[in-house]
Amino acid sequence: MSDTPEFPAIITGGGDLGVFIGANKPAVDAALDHAGALLFRGFNVPDPLAFDAAIEAYGEVGFTYEDSLSNAVRTNVTPRVFTANEAPPETEIFLHHEMAQTPLFPAKLFFYCEIAAESGGATPLCRSDWVLDQLRAANPEFVARVEAEGVRYTNVMPGRDDAGSGQGRSWRSTLSVADQAGAEARLSDLGYSWEWLEDESLRVTTAALPAVRELAGGGTSFFNQLIAAFRGWADSRNDPNRTITFGGGEPITPEDMADAIRIADDLTHDLAWQAGDVALLDNFQVMHGRRPFAGKRRVLASLIA
Repeated sequence: MSDTPEFPAIITGGGDLGVFIGANKPAVDAALDHAGALLFRGFNVPDPLAFDAAIEAYGEVGFTYEDSLSNAVRTNVTPRVFTANEAPPETEIFLHHEMAQTPLFPAKLFFYCEIAAESGGATPLCRSDWVLDQLRAANPEFVARVEAEGVRYTNVMPGRDDAGSGQGRSWRSTLSVADQAGAEARLSDLGYSWEWLEDESLRVTTAALPAVRELAGGGTSFFNQLIAAFRGWADSRNDPNRTITFGGGEPITPEDMADAIRIADDLTHDLAWQAGDVALLDNFQVMHGRRPFAGKRRVLASLIA
């Protein structure tokens, strides 16, 4: 087997995807460990219920949207399947590890393309372990600092869902609370600091979170939300220049981020969806995003704890 795997690894076939996954789970997991991302193409996955059945066949514990601290507005289709980020089609969602800006994150992600966009709408994928290897050579001081200090993220959550923003999930939904007292109790448990704003929005800052993760199979990855936060956390409430700091509180600058962005862009592969495609990602190893698109696009997601 090559030391540099096909990325993503493509598994082609026919028939029921759930039956295939159930019969080949060890081989699927071995391929995922090696490649970091798998694309199942040509299987019979006609609708969200068939996608749900394939996830059921995979047989691992789910990570629900309700229980997550995701900032994105999403809509459940089944209890474990929901829409991908519902930000407007012209909005680019930059590379990130799912929910790495929080202390609660999934281990794996499933995506399903129900409707492919007329143009655009690819899902960029990038191996974070490869990014980190190159970043250690290009900017060892930055890597050493984020490893030693961790990083903090600041974002402002609205009082009600704002589907026009990639960061538009309300604090009530994000924190699973009904009122400000419940929000403060949850934030205290999470180790966050917070500030209530005049329009009932809530500015929160995380505790210092790790920016580099050791992988189960060996090696390390650039496991964080720095690129997406720096490049894309912009709306009427959020300023990307104020979203990320080193663990000690000093801002992370454009100069700090330049090498990471350049390297990640160079290593990115755009997954151009076809209707019926299903992808499985190792969230600890692979970053993902969303390119802008035209026309209707419907990609659904499910998370694995």
